[in-house]
Amino acid sequence: MPFYIPKEMEQGHSSVNKKVTNYTGIGEFMKAGLVTKPEGEGPPLHMHPNEEQWTYIVKGQLHYVLGDEERIVEAGDFIHIPRFTNHRSRAINGPATFFTVKSPAGDGDLAQDYNMADEDAAKNAEASYADKAKK
Repeated sequence: MPFYIPKEMEQGHSSVNKKVTNYTGIGEFMKAGLVTKPEGEGPPLHMHPNEEQWTYIVKGQLHYVLGDEERIVEAGDFIHIPRFTNHRSRAINGPATFFTVKSPAGDGDLAQDYNMADEDAAKNAEASYADKAKK
């Protein structure tokens, strides 16, 4: 199917967090998805040893941890996530929607190559989000 029209597709849910919804498509070398996170939702800190990822924020804001950096990203921002880079995002100030592309395509599941970060790093990411969410 060369055209992927969300209103004509079945809405999926993340296998990591069922509150996160998505519409996904798979090609020969890439997989892509339009993902919506309710406020405060998202996966734990993780990395992808076998996938490179690009994300474009369509609407809303996300508190993003990417490697040693963190920031609030919003509609119009691009994020590049290299392989082996710890990252995670949480919708902040309401829901957020983003378009993401990963390569290689694998089996098409956006959560296929999840590898959780160590426990201390994950706790620090969550504490940082909690601090930003209060503001």
